[in-house]
Amino acid sequence: MAVSASQVGRILACVDLKPHLVRGWLTRPTDPEFFTRAADVCALYRTCPANAVVISADEKTGITARSRKHPDQPGRPEQRTRRGFEYIRHGTVSIIAALNVHTGQVLTERIDRNNADTFIGFLRQLNESIPAGTSIHLVIDNGSSHVAKKTKAWLATRPRFNIHHTPEHAGWLNQVELFFSTLTRRLLRRGQFASRDELAAAIDTFVLAYDEHDAKPYRWTYDGSPLKAA
Repeated sequence: MAVSASQVGRILACVDLKPHLVRGWLTRPTDPEFFTRAADVCALYRTCPANAVVISADEKTGITARSRKHPDQPGRPEQRTRRGFEYIRHGTVSIIAALNVHTGQVLTERIDRNNADTFIGFLRQLNESIPAGTSIHLVIDNGSSHVAKKTKAWLATRPRFNIHHTPEHAGWLNQVELFFSTLTRRLLRRGQFASRDELAAAIDTFVLAYDEHDAKPYRWTYDGSPLKAA
């Protein structure tokens, strides 16, 4: 006996089943230090230690340089700008960024590889650009270049660096991700770039203008305490 589509729909509705929807969740191993580490990072965001700077750093990799296959059709009265969905890829660009949490200033650099040598080179720039006598509290996630033996060995000889790792599966606590969101919304999402070099130059121009005119601390209210279950 055949079952009609409408009958299947009524059966699924009756038992509140929606096969076309998927709800994801994260099964996180129990970590007794999860909220301790979260609170440590949040405390730095909320209050800067004396004679110190708080730097949130991370990489943003695989940013696509792309241009539209067909030019936009300009908007006019009662009609929005029209844009084709086809685009041409011109490769990708990766950057590393450091956000001064309490000023909002950002330093970015284009990188060819995301490894320990690249990360250490960026840390050297921070070490040289921040005045001597100022402690550096560095907030980073647990990426491979951040926890590599070579990175740990370099940091071990620079006691002015105080390292604060975000808990695993908590990259959202790394405040530089807020800047990456700003960069995406204001430049990357609507931008068109005919080459990787053009994209990299556009990012540099954006960051310079951002630092000069728009940089300010993000308002951070979360204190690292356990969140309510959804």
